Amino acid sequence: MASHGEINRVFRLASISKVITAWACLIAVEEGSVSLEDAVGPQGSTLRHCLAHAAGYGFDTSNPIMGVGKRRIYSNTGIETAARHIAERTGMTFADYMNEGIFAPLKMHDTALKASPAFGVLSTVADMALFMKELMQPDLISVATAREAVTIQFPELGGVIPGLGSFKPNPWGLGIEIRQHKTPHWTGIKNSPQTFGHFGGSGSMMWIDPRVDVAVIACTDRNFDEWSGEALSAWPSLSDAVLDYFDPAR
Repeated sequence: MASHGEINRVFRLASISKVITAWACLIAVEEGSVSLEDAVGPQGSTLRHCLAHAAGYGFDTSNPIMGVGKRRIYSNTGIETAARHIAERTGMTFADYMNEGIFAPLKMHDTALKASPAFGVLSTVADMALFMKELMQPDLISVATAREAVTIQFPELGGVIPGLGSFKPNPWGLGIEIRQHKTPHWTGIKNSPQTFGHFGGSGSMMWIDPRVDVAVIACTDRNFDEWSGEALSAWPSLSDAVLDYFDPAR
């Protein structure tokens, strides 16, 4: 069991930041500042495409490398483009918008966006537990909008999950990966297909399994090259152990 000090230690969330950024974008949708169908990114792309890694951008390319809606290309650029659109429409920096829209109302006092919205959030396990409660029981957005976030977008698209492999299809929601029937996967074999979450290059990972109402968050400070092989084999065992504890009948 983690000590009080450990759960309040600040970690770099890396790509888990994408989930928080997407949630901020959905707050802007509900406020009426933007729409998921706004033209954002390359010609023919929308805010929805950018959040679902379907706008055609490469991982970190300023220009698209493929047509819109042709493939699920995991992209920092798409998420950054989405965040920039929110900032332009609201007249606020995205960091301020995220703070006022998420961190302040959820009392995530040790969390802040310090760099790219795709990977630059710093937070603690304690604060992320508050955010994951929001994902499970939304208060900042409606239940309908929260459901849209974990609904598969452009379900026919295949693509690669970094460090894990290529999947066709490669289900993804709005900033959130959806497990479905991917094998192998970084969650457990006992996780339901409805499980959604993300992992990050700092060794961070989070998932929520709505079928049993269980969530897991883990943070580390190791670079991707140091942990990827080890974690992507250890996380499924950890996930299954958690599910066995909370739902031994599975």
